[in-house]
Amino acid sequence: MSWREEAQEIHRRRELAEACGGVAAVEKHHAAGKLTVRERISGLLDERSFREVGKLAGKATYIDGKLTGFEPAPYVMGLGAIDGRAVAVGGEDYTIRAGTGFGSDRRKGGQGGFVEDLAFEYRIPLINLIDGTGGTVNTVKRKGYSVIPGYGWDGFERSASLMGIVPVVSAVMGTVAGGPAGRAVLAHWTVMVRDTSQIFAAGPPVVERAFGTRLHKNDLGGAKIAADTAGTIDNVAADEADCLRQIRRFLSYMPQNAWELPPSIVSADRVDRCEDALVDIIPRSDRRAYNMKKLVSMVVDEGSVFEIQPTFGRAVITSLARMNGHVVGVIANNPMVGGIVDVKAARKQSHFIELCDSFNIPLVFFVDVPGLLVGVESESEAIMRFGIQQRYALAQATVPIYTVIVRKCFGVAGGSVMDRSGLNFKIAWPSASWGSLPIEGGVKAAYRKEIEEAPDPQAREAEIEAELRALSSPFRTAEAFAVEDLIDPRETRPYLCQFIEAAQHRLRTQTGPKARTGVRP
Repeated sequence: MSWREEAQEIHRRRELAEACGGVAAVEKHHAAGKLTVRERISGLLDERSFREVGKLAGKATYIDGKLTGFEPAPYVMGLGAIDGRAVAVGGEDYTIRAGTGFGSDRRKGGQGGFVEDLAFEYRIPLINLIDGTGGTVNTVKRKGYSVIPGYGWDGFERSASLMGIVPVVSAVMGTVAGGPAGRAVLAHWTVMVRDTSQIFAAGPPVVERAFGTRLHKNDLGGAKIAADTAGTIDNVAADEADCLRQIRRFLSYMPQNAWELPPSIVSADRVDRCEDALVDIIPRSDRRAYNMKKLVSMVVDEGSVFEIQPTFGRAVITSLARMNGHVVGVIANNPMVGGIVDVKAARKQSHFIELCDSFNIPLVFFVDVPGLLVGVESESEAIMRFGIQQRYALAQATVPIYTVIVRKCFGVAGGSVMDRSGLNFKIAWPSASWGSLPIEGGVKAAYRKEIEEAPDPQAREAEIEAELRALSSPFRTAEAFAVEDLIDPRETRPYLCQFIEAAQHRLRTQTGPKARTGVRP
């Protein structure tokens, strides 16, 4: 007696599942410039590493006990590997009913389901390849009753619990709305594909019905809105292949879970590399801009920078990078766009600080900040609330933090990189200046009466500025040990590398999910 017939039936059904929604549906999908979910998973993972789970799930039809038709479940998921490290991965099969409507009480993935349980229980990263439109009004007809949102397997409880323990990546691979859009945002890092991906709470037909405004889906939730304007999505890929490459690269900086350190590599870049151009990069005039990205690249390991949210909150640059092979998070003010912290920049910093702290990644600040953005518009957007939220996130951070003051460091925004307990490690370049307010402008406010009563108010203001400028020299602060060190800019890389290397001993003793107490201001 043998089970060969049943074993052969398993293989036959697997082949039916691999056909996705059929030849016509797949061709239409390809014509739109999109890969199928199986092609995406294949392109993302290490070769031959994918072990699919639930491949036989779907809707079957029978006549006299014999299979006559089979529609696979519109969700594909399982276990795989990236650079030899295990990951849980899943995504909608858009070629089958737009990736919706499996109709089972036990979900394979999406909002809840097996793939999230797998990531949670095995403590491995989760990758969501999102290409589904969420719920539809015909659900009531299919079920025979109206379902309360969030009931049963449709909630975000497991999704939320994952955020504290494993890296979660969401890639928006098509047009997503409703629940799938919410799941896309509930991640540590998000990416979308330019032109072929959109994300919104509800699509153009709903908006048109509500407001009478007809919009193209790109105008409502394309990259320009979702990434550049709103910051809903972190990064944008040129095409799907680029999207998959970016996912692999982001995860290369992440540990498997909160109990581990990020993967270190043997760096080919010399620790003692001292770039001579660093001593000349800061202009003598503080009104002139310079390339902060270039500055950072001359300090961190060559070719190691991976920028997060490059088109949102551009007054601040947030990047993952390496120093002597160890992963660090870099936060740098961007003088090319003024460097003044607005609401978007403050939001961006807060999220990045929490990301790095959650996964045991030390933070390196390169500071050149005139302050928070002032004015009616900025105040209307609650600049003080978001500015203080960034300080709150930093105050709760547990990872080592290194501050390099390269030029300006003023006001609430400047204090944000100093406001923390612990070692509070800060070094400065000779081009640095700091205080509650810049001398220019601040003198007029602090010495208004004295200036007004002087025989030559303009000359007296200049005299006071010169006097305070001499007292504000970074050498004076270094003499008082009010800054840990004043260094030659060319020494920045070897200086930081040595301390980051030493901090690895501490990092190994404080792993695990981070408790964040209190309420954000």
